Amino acid sequence: MFDSTLERLPCNEMKLANKKLLVHLMVEKNSPLLCVSPRATVSSDGSQVKLCHKLVASDDGREARSLVSANRFRDIAAMEAAVSTEDRRQQQQQQNWHVPASRFSKKTFNPIRSIIESMDIAPNPEKPMIALSIGDPTVFGNLGPPEEAIDAIVDTVRGAAFNGYAPSTGAKKILNPTNSKKKCAGIIQQKKQWPRTALSSSTDSKLGALDLCISVLCDPGQNLLVPRPGFPLYQTLSEGLGIQTKHYRLLPERGWEVDLEDVAALVDDNTAAILINNPSNPCGSVFSRQHLQQILELAERFRLPIIADEIYDRFVFPGEPGNENKFYPLSSLTNTVPILSCGGLTKRFMVPGWRMGWILVCDRNGILNDVRHGLQSLSQRTIGSNTIVQGALPKIVAETPPDFFDEAIAQVQENAAVSFEYLASVPGLRPVKPSGAMYMMVGIDMEQFPEFTSDLHFVERLVAEQSVFCLPGKCFNVDNYVRVVLTVPLEQMREACVRIAEFCATHRHSHPPLPPGPLKN
Repeated sequence: MFDSTLERLPCNEMKLANKKLLVHLMVEKNSPLLCVSPRATVSSDGSQVKLCHKLVASDDGREARSLVSANRFRDIAAMEAAVSTEDRRQQQQQQNWHVPASRFSKKTFNPIRSIIESMDIAPNPEKPMIALSIGDPTVFGNLGPPEEAIDAIVDTVRGAAFNGYAPSTGAKKILNPTNSKKKCAGIIQQKKQWPRTALSSSTDSKLGALDLCISVLCDPGQNLLVPRPGFPLYQTLSEGLGIQTKHYRLLPERGWEVDLEDVAALVDDNTAAILINNPSNPCGSVFSRQHLQQILELAERFRLPIIADEIYDRFVFPGEPGNENKFYPLSSLTNTVPILSCGGLTKRFMVPGWRMGWILVCDRNGILNDVRHGLQSLSQRTIGSNTIVQGALPKIVAETPPDFFDEAIAQVQENAAVSFEYLASVPGLRPVKPSGAMYMMVGIDMEQFPEFTSDLHFVERLVAEQSVFCLPGKCFNVDNYVRVVLTVPLEQMREACVRIAEFCATHRHSHPPLPPGPLKN
């Protein structure tokens, strides 16, 4: 079967009559590896064998002699079988598909989803679930859009003028500055001191607006300053792009104002922008004019632009006489700091599913000229947002009566007042009174509940025993808190508070007197 005759051939011409056979190379001492078949490389002493597919000559072109060595490989048939097995393995690998997810997708992380999926949430079957966790104001049916908004959508659909594509930055009819004050005053609150160069950019939602703002201001390796507690998707939008989020403290003892010293300590050469959320999710805080001016002074000191998340724009509880709450658009208070302000229909008009948001570029001094072009470029990654809602937007804003907003705010404020008063009387709980938006943060004195290891554990047991579900503070990057949603019907709000109080009374280590009685109507 084998030709044992020695053949003297140049290495670069060496070939095998039968390529299925493993051939041993007899070469001079210290010679490099030689590939003598499409299947095998052999070291000079015959000790190492590796599959390959190419004939390689020695560096100096020396000749080599091929010799079938029965002594070196006593069982060539076995070696052939091993090679055949390896061939089959390689062929199988080529046949099996390997399609990994992108690095971007693997870096994209939603803290709320991850935390909730890790929790053991099983409600008490004897009590109906009360979900104080859902940020959708329409889910319970007590809050919905104004009839004027619905009519505007129907009219736009029937009119057929907005069935096609619109520019990626929004329909010109919506973005026309001459229409801003007349038709969008209900949302944008145009003021004389606002920069005339303000530009609206239509997006698919407030979240889409934030995504554009972060993408246009921050490069991979840079960092964005965001609040703690804060909306967790700031982190989701940033870190998938390789942008670090650095969390500055909000101070509960001061109504969740920004800890300005903490912000200053976090700024470094890689800081691209500061993100301010007012009114706040999850805190329900509304910043005073004075505090907003302090934030602007800090931004000017470090020459940092601001991304203003103002989706809860003017969703503010009136307050007491002499101590009224008021929403101030951040861009209305500065002549120098460049601001990208994000807003939308979602919360004020109770239509989160309509996915309509916008960006206002507030830039009196032309600092953001390059950013404007960047926003236009980034907007072209999509064909544009929902044109039906764009077409209806001027009518929605112009024709929705003020009473609609007043009534919606009044419902949420009543829930806030009832829940704050009741939970503040429960030992071990420390609610922070909200001033707007749709949420309240409630602190947990964990020392009074030693059987619970964390706010996640507290929430799991609350659901299991009382069927009341609040999001743990961990979802918002703060420990020992829960977030309470204030948009549920009032009776459910009352019942939830009673159940929470019963739960706390059961698990407090000192076993104090029974919790407060039923809430009065």
